Amino acid sequence: LFDGVYPFYPQQRKAAVFDISTIIVIVVFLTLACSFLLIIPGIRGRARLYWTLRVLLSLFVGVVIVVVQFTRDWETGWVQANTSYKSFSHVQVNADIGLHIGLAGVNVTLRGNPVEQINETINYNEHFPWNFGVDYDRSYSEGLQKGLPSPILYVAEKFSTQSPCAVHRQYRIASHYASAMLWVAFCTWVISNILFSMPVLIYGGYMLLVTGAFMIFSLLSFSTVRNTPMCLIQIGTRTLHVAYGGSFWLMLAIGLLCFVVGITIVAMHYLSLDLLKTFFDLREDKAEEYQEMPEVFINPHFVSKGL
Repeated sequence: LFDGVYPFYPQQRKAAVFDISTIIVIVVFLTLACSFLLIIPGIRGRARLYWTLRVLLSLFVGVVIVVVQFTRDWETGWVQANTSYKSFSHVQVNADIGLHIGLAGVNVTLRGNPVEQINETINYNEHFPWNFGVDYDRSYSEGLQKGLPSPILYVAEKFSTQSPCAVHRQYRIASHYASAMLWVAFCTWVISNILFSMPVLIYGGYMLLVTGAFMIFSLLSFSTVRNTPMCLIQIGTRTLHVAYGGSFWLMLAIGLLCFVVGITIVAMHYLSLDLLKTFFDLREDKAEEYQEMPEVFINPHFVSKGL
């Protein structure tokens, strides 16, 4: 024994707490936000408030577009039931079974009530990917070989290519196109920030509208999975139902926000251009450009020569 465990044998898997990709994206955007907050005291007057609002709002939109690519709660469902824990065993446990569907795959969670039952710790969170270049059936077969608990394998089997439910292809294609449209939305978000900094305000507003449109298109693409009837996921005497999760509704809210901001900028360009320039801190530069010189010095040498 080494520190109470066998050193050369695989130990029981722990439930995942955080997704590494999500943490990396959030840290990158938080670094950008903190860097801006360090220079914000150098901006004078009301422009400081306008800059803070613009930058933090823009960073929030960008981080949401990227983070939802890796989140696993586009569709979620939970059920509490008494179910068998292992194959070929009549021992039952009381547990919460969760299904979390993302763009890259499906997560199945099994958490005991209480966690410690039948001399084991029942706390699992298994991921089965279906993005292109990854074999879902292979990851499911590896789960069978590892001897994962029966509820996890039962739920994961519903999304395999061999399942009579036949939802694997629909989810995979819908998620692929939703992800592609979100990456396009991220590119248009970057272009809109470039246009605002040039500054070409009205075209930046147009690109925000395009960003919001691609966000909505990604939601429409993912929602096509509802066209395929979902098999009942019967666990014990209870049925596991899934509904749109936090990432789906967050993306809808951010898409509508981009529409509102884009329409506001375009409308202000035609109705109140001075107010729009004030918000983007452009009026002072324009005033300095046309500011008359208060005093002019003339060299008498050139005047006497008629030059």
